[in-house]
Amino acid sequence: MSDRSDSIGSFSTESRRIFYEDHRSLTLFMLLIVFMAPFAGLYVAGLLGVVVGVLVSAAAYVLTPGLWKWLGG
Repeated sequence: MSDRSDSIGSFSTESRRIFYEDHRSLTLFMLLIVFMAPFAGLYVAGLLGVVVGVLVSAAAYVLTPGLWKWLGG
């Protein structure tokens, strides 16, 4: 049960902030993804691509700390 609460805790705002403060190089990489994904979507698929790019970048920002923990990083 504590494993589930740890994974849920990784989605809180405070835990994300701490994660990104502790992993500076990963933070820079995430900033690149967050800002470039909508432009890549615009280039590939137009306005729908922008929407998909924004959704992908938001999901990547939110899910990366949990994925990092799951991978054992």
